[in-house]
Amino acid sequence: MIPDFDLSGDISSQRIVVAMSGGVDSSVVACLAAKTGAQVIGVTLQLYDHGEAVARSGSCCAGQDIYDAKMVCDRLGIPHYVLDYESRFREGVIDKFADEYAMGRTPIPCSQCNQGVKFVDLLAFSKELGADCLATGHYVRRVIGEDGKAQLWKGRDPRRDQSYFLYGTTQEQLDFLRFPLGDLPKDEVRKLAEEAGLEVANKPDSQDICFVPDGDYASLVKKLRPETAAPGKIVTLDGTVLGDHPGVVHYTIGQRRGLEIGGQAEPLYVVKIDPEAREVVVGPKRALAIASCTVEGLNWLAEDQRQVETKVRSLAPPVPATLTDVGVRFDAPQFGVAPGQSAVYYEGDRLLGGGTIVATQAAELEDA
Repeated sequence: MIPDFDLSGDISSQRIVVAMSGGVDSSVVACLAAKTGAQVIGVTLQLYDHGEAVARSGSCCAGQDIYDAKMVCDRLGIPHYVLDYESRFREGVIDKFADEYAMGRTPIPCSQCNQGVKFVDLLAFSKELGADCLATGHYVRRVIGEDGKAQLWKGRDPRRDQSYFLYGTTQEQLDFLRFPLGDLPKDEVRKLAEEAGLEVANKPDSQDICFVPDGDYASLVKKLRPETAAPGKIVTLDGTVLGDHPGVVHYTIGQRRGLEIGGQAEPLYVVKIDPEAREVVVGPKRALAIASCTVEGLNWLAEDQRQVETKVRSLAPPVPATLTDVGVRFDAPQFGVAPGQSAVYYEGDRLLGGGTIVATQAAELEDA
């Protein structure tokens, strides 16, 4: 079955721009778009300078990916554009990623990328091409509500759902976007790629943080923000010094391993990071319990309501909570909530909105 791209009128006169990363998901989207009979254009963003892009492996929109996207477009007989967004990606995503770590926060660069180069710059370019929509390979669903407005829903396959990273999508953007893979499991997508003879059918998925393909984010941050590698002290909540650390960049809220402060009466976790004082504050697990958090940059896609289900990490289950004037209050204390992460609100499968956590308020727990 060919997914409905929700285009009205003569389909042959409609134009679909497909955001192509060079992976199997976006390649299948291009294939499905071409089968509709509409005019299809593939667009790939070059997010690194040419020399670095060619050398990268396991990254999104790197040298091999650009070649793979072009190869798919050639097979489908559709035009392919490559846009040099290296400077915009560096300033809007990579630099902000480093800045967040320098402030002791835990950033989510995928959300920044979607809210910037993908759903702002690329969407604008698509309109310049006269497109009727921009289609991507995200595993989310676009559902038309009873009021006729587009809504954003979780991908039907919970293992692949990417809605958490798309909370910043505005209503205007959602009206123009299409997500034809939202109802499909990954194995079905690979099957479609094999049936279409696409060379990328068995290509591995890219890393979550595409510009840190080896997972060593600390090295990248230290290179961009050397102050994060300054040594400091590991202290308890009351200020007692327990040891030294090699730089705040190596720590995140909730971390237990790698502290190297043995001999304690109970396990200790990172509960706060103070870059200015160069201190990593540790405490027992109960000190990680959060009652509420302050949220900024709220994007809202639904009707007014206070009771929501909230996700504070991409792999965490949504939990009952109440929206406040400044953020969200959890029905029960939550653990591992950190500034820099996203608070994303749902009602069942429907994404209501979300924003960035800038501060947390501790819960009072005797035992945890």
